[in-house]
Amino acid sequence: MGIFAVRSIPVAGWSSWDPFNLRPNPKTVFLLALGLFLFGAGEAMLIAAGVGVSPWTVLAQGVGSTVGIGIGVATFAVSVLVLLLWIPLRQRIGIGTLLNTVIISATIEYLLPFLPSFDSFGVSLFQACLGTVVVGLGSGIYLVANLGPGPRDGLMTGLQRVTGAPVAPLRAVIELTVVLAGWSLGGTVGIGTVVFALGIGPAVSAGLYLTARCSGVSMNTSRGL
Repeated sequence: MGIFAVRSIPVAGWSSWDPFNLRPNPKTVFLLALGLFLFGAGEAMLIAAGVGVSPWTVLAQGVGSTVGIGIGVATFAVSVLVLLLWIPLRQRIGIGTLLNTVIISATIEYLLPFLPSFDSFGVSLFQACLGTVVVGLGSGIYLVANLGPGPRDGLMTGLQRVTGAPVAPLRAVIELTVVLAGWSLGGTVGIGTVVFALGIGPAVSAGLYLTARCSGVSMNTSRGL
């Protein structure tokens, strides 16, 4: 299967047998944490680039300005609302769902002060593109761990299972919808936002594919999203 046409999550030897597994293999937890760290590092790179934040941050900005709450509270509120959308999609919460918020938020908080900001627009744009790729790679690793996706990725995997659509275009549609909603509510959009919205789908698909290849498994050995 092509690197940008992934329709299922690979099953590696270290993948958890169930997303609700409360006693996972230490290797699985380690790789889950690594994937989430990379996800947070990529988000931090995008923020440090200064050319536009991710679509979900744009939505949080819009919700915060509309309701009159801080972006932190707005981000939490958006996550809760997305989790509610899991109910009709029959998605299940796992350890990874809970660690998603903690590790990604902590990584952004502590890594961001050490990341450079460049005066050159071209270099900043490259940093935003690289950050998007790193988020995709991190997503691929932690999704293969199968300990439960984060709120946003769970929405993607649930919709993919229902529609049967490839990961890349489906994720792009979700991100574009989110950024349009955030922008209409007053969120700030930049070129980096567009890069992330259009690039995250292929990046996640590539992350899943590369994780499978590095784990020595075939894309035919997979489970439905």
